[in-house]
Amino acid sequence: MDGFNHKISFRVQFHEVDLLGVVNNAVYFNYFETARIEYLKAVGQFRDVNKMQPGDNFFLIARNECDYIEPALFDDEVNVYTRVGSIKNSSFTFEHLVENAKNGKVLAKGGGVMVHINSREKKSTPLPEEFYKSVKSYDTEVKVIKNGEEI
Repeated sequence: MDGFNHKISFRVQFHEVDLLGVVNNAVYFNYFETARIEYLKAVGQFRDVNKMQPGDNFFLIARNECDYIEPALFDDEVNVYTRVGSIKNSSFTFEHLVENAKNGKVLAKGGGVMVHINSREKKSTPLPEEFYKSVKSYDTEVKVIKNGEEI
């Protein structure tokens, strides 16, 4: 998919469909979460919650949205494409595109905002330079905005 360097693929599971036989709307947020985690792993910025120490910083989702376009059905193979759209001082946006792998139809579009949190103060904290570098080397088109100015 143009503009997206990251993709995960899987089959729709039986427990993900509702009585109408389509993937339940809430399930797409699980797809997005899995895609976000795999993206962060790919750029070397995943923070393993099992290894976090008191005082470690972490990412918190502050916004999550989804536009449903076409239904996905049980056993469909789907692709979820993910990219970071923009990075600011202490937050960044994810963009997701879900497609039917067989016919290429776009099933859903979504996105969200992640905030970098200082766990001691429970407040947002600036993203480290390493984060900018890692994401920018993976997603070269990402928009970086620091202190209100696009870089």
